[in-house]
Order: sequence, then C-alpha cells, then structure tokens
Amino acid sequence: MQIGPYTLKNNLIVAPMAGVTDRPFRILCKRFGAGHAVSEMITSNSLLWGSQKTQRRANHAGEIAPISVQIAGGIPEQMAEAARINVAHGAQIIDINMGCPAKKVCNVMAGSALLQQEELVARILDAVVKAVDVPVTLKTRLGYCNGQENILRIARRAEEAGIAALAIHGRTREDMYNGQARYELIREVKGMLGIPVIANGDIDSPQKAREVLAATGADAIMVGRAAQGRPWIFREIAHYLAHGELLPAPEVSEIRQVLAEHLEELHQFYGEYSGVRIARKHIAWYTKGLRDSNEFRQAMYRLETTQAQQQAVQQYFDQLAEHHHRLVYEQQEDALATAA
Repeated sequence: MQIGPYTLKNNLIVAPMAGVTDRPFRILCKRFGAGHAVSEMITSNSLLWGSQKTQRRANHAGEIAPISVQIAGGIPEQMAEAARINVAHGAQIIDINMGCPAKKVCNVMAGSALLQQEELVARILDAVVKAVDVPVTLKTRLGYCNGQENILRIARRAEEAGIAALAIHGRTREDMYNGQARYELIREVKGMLGIPVIANGDIDSPQKAREVLAATGADAIMVGRAAQGRPWIFREIAHYLAHGELLPAPEVSEIRQVLAEHLEELHQFYGEYSGVRIARKHIAWYTKGLRDSNEFRQAMYRLETTQAQQQAVQQYFDQLAEHHHRLVYEQQEDALATAA
C-alpha cells in the first residue's frame, strides 16, 4: 500500500475517530499490526488552534511514521492554512475530512455536509493540495442523501486535484451509522481511479475484512469502531488474510495487560482530570462481554482519580482470575470424581 512516497507495512488502516484515535490509541493499534493510522480531526478554525484539545490532537511524539493529520472545515483558505501549519508541526500526510456525519460538524458546513456542494468540495481539494508538498488524502462517504449519491463525481474530482488516496465509508450522511454499509459504489470508484482506494464501514472481523476487499477490489481497508477496546483486531485480520485461519481470542490476561498499559498512557497524556474521563469509555470497551462487567463499569464511572481507576481495574481482573481458577479447580474435582 503506497501513499505518495510512503510505503505502508500493510493495507490495514485505523480510521480517524473523534475522541478515540488520539496518540496513545494510534500507537497501540500500530503495535498490534495496523499499517497506518489517521489522527482525530483538527479544526481549520485558527481561533481554536491554541486550545489544549487541538494541541493534544497535534501531538505525535513517539508515533511510527508516516504521521497523518486530519483537518476539518469548510473554507478553502482556512483549510489550506491548517494544512500548512500541521505540516510545519510534523504532519507527513494531510487527510481531509468530508465524511464525519456529526451534527455539530455538519452544521458549520464541514465533514459530510460538504458533499452537498460539489463546487466547494473542488475548491477545498485544490487549495489544500496546492498548499503543501506532502501527500493529501480524502476521507468521505457515498454522498449526503440516499438516492443522491455523488461519490463517483467526488472521486473523479479528487483524483484530478491530486489527492493521493481516497477512503470511502459505504454509507451516506443520511445513514449516519445505521443499517449496513454498501460496497458496490466503492467498487465502481476503484474501477475508474488510478489512485489507491480504501474501503471503510462495518469491517468488524477478519472474515468481513476479506469479504470487503473481495467485494470492492479496494487497495486497503479502514477499521474504526470495531477497534475500540479491541486493538488486536489488526493482528487478527493480518493473520487471517495471510494464512486463511483465525487466531484464538486473546486471553483475559492479555486483555488485562493491554488495558493497564493503555490506561497508563492515557493518564500520562491527558493528566488527572481529563485522563480519568477519557479512559472510562476505553475501559468499558475492553471489558464488554466479560464476567460481571456491567456492574464493574457502573462503579468505575463514579471514580474521580487515576489511582482509584487503576486500582478498580486491577481488582476487577483479579476477581476474573480468581473465578477462573475456581472454575478450573471445580472441573478438575469433577473429573476426578467421575474417574473414581
């Protein structure tokens, strides 16, 4: 998989997700086998560049190259300036957000709302590509409304503007995240473009990854929500695509270790107040489906310090381990009784 001069180690990419794909999460996913990751979106509004949130989102210290920064906005000149600023701060790839369906983003004519105005889309693409000497990629959807999908025109114009790679979520803005992603138009786009095309939407297992690659002919796939609390999905997909066999699910002991390390990174990255609050959703994702996890989460949400949060997580996994040991012991006792 090639984006401009950069050769990725594979064709598995972490989708940009606001509030999720921060530096600790991107580094973790790359460690588990993702070949590339795109940052959370950074606003093109210069009035917000000095905010702590924006500065954190622009922090890429220790991250494996290439560094890809997503920018969001609806004014070509602002988008161009945002691209220049981020490249000056270390971005090696600029990604343009025309896919976010969130109301607060679309209400300021950004994200997927831009798909309603193809002329404005063209102006933004041209302005950003001309503003920087690094590859520019585009993340978008099939269109704004169902029945009015315009991805074929958007894709053609993107290639003409010099976009280096195109990621397409197989839904419209109207769909939000409802229903099933559609891949037929992604296949059509791939058939008519010479640049890499990345398929996105509902890729939640190794089998689905292979199905989507086959259905779309895409050069790569982008995994988003399925990686939340499950960064090892990239390891699982890579193994399945290479060998055609499924890896066993991670042991609870590995989940514990990964979560503990992730928590430590989040707490250091965000500090005491924000670190606890940002970490809550990650803890919930990691523990989903484990024994007594709902009761644990309800108690964990009320904790206010990083120390209390870390202790609660350790105690919860200690209880899981103790239950497992008791279960194994009981099974051994039953086996011995049956044999006697």
